[in-house]
Amino acid sequence: MSHLKLFLLALSFYTRLPGMAEVSQAVGNRCDHLPHPQALDFKQLPYAAVYLPLIGWLVGGVAALSFYLADLVWPQTTAVILALIAGILMTGALHEDGFADVCDGFGGGMNKQRILEIMKDSHTGVYGFLGLLLLLLLKISVLSAIPAAAVPLILMAGHSISRLSPLLLMQRYEYARGNDSKASGAVYKPNLRELAFAAAAALLPLALLPTLSVLAIIPVLLATLVLGHYFYRRIDGYTGDCLGASQQVAETVFYLSVSALWIFI
Repeated sequence: MSHLKLFLLALSFYTRLPGMAEVSQAVGNRCDHLPHPQALDFKQLPYAAVYLPLIGWLVGGVAALSFYLADLVWPQTTAVILALIAGILMTGALHEDGFADVCDGFGGGMNKQRILEIMKDSHTGVYGFLGLLLLLLLKISVLSAIPAAAVPLILMAGHSISRLSPLLLMQRYEYARGNDSKASGAVYKPNLRELAFAAAAALLPLALLPTLSVLAIIPVLLATLVLGHYFYRRIDGYTGDCLGASQQVAETVFYLSVSALWIFI
C-alpha cells in the first residue's frame, strides 16, 4: 500500500474532516493506482498509524488557530476551552473515548478478562466520566496559566508529540485481546525506520518553541513507559483504547512539563 493511500486512510479514520471522502475521490480520479474512498482497506489501518504525528499537526493547527482567534475576543480560559473543543470535533473524541474506557476498565476490573470486557462496553461509567473530566480540567488549568502568545505553538507541539506514544506501545508490546476476531487488524509493530520517521514528524513542531522546551520530551517518554508497563502487568499488552489513553496522557504530561519549564524560559 502506497504512502499516500496510508495517509488518506489515517486522515479518514483519525479525523472527522467534512469533505474527506470527496478529496479522496478527487485524488483517486487523478491517480489510477489510488483507491476511491469506498475502496480504502481499513484492515490496513494499523499500518497507517505511522502518520499519527502528521495528523497531530493538522489537529493541533486547528486547535491553535481556534485559540488565537478566540483569544482576540474572550479571556484566555475561554479561548483554551474553545481550542480543546475544536480538537475534539476534529477527531470525534476518538482518543478521549479511549481514555475514558481505560479508566472504566482498569478502575472497575480486577483481572484481565473483566478489564477487557468493561473496555469493550460502549457505556461510560463513573471512573471514565471522572477521569475524563479531571483530565480536561487539568488541560484547561495548565494552558490558561501559560503566556497566551505561546499557547498556539504549544498546542501544535502537544498534539504532534503525544501521537508518538501509541506507536511506541505498539512497537514494544503485543495486542492484548489475543484470538479476538478483530485482533488480526490491530497486531502491528512499526519497524525502526517507521519509528524514526514518526519521531521526526512528532518532534518537528518543537523547533518553534524555546530550546529548553525540548526537555519536555523526557517526562512524556517516561509517562509512556510507565503506562505501557502498567498495561502489560494488568492485561499483558495493549488495546485500541490503551493507545488512545496513551495519547491523552502524553499530551497532558507535555503541557504540564512545558508549563513547569516556562519558569526558566
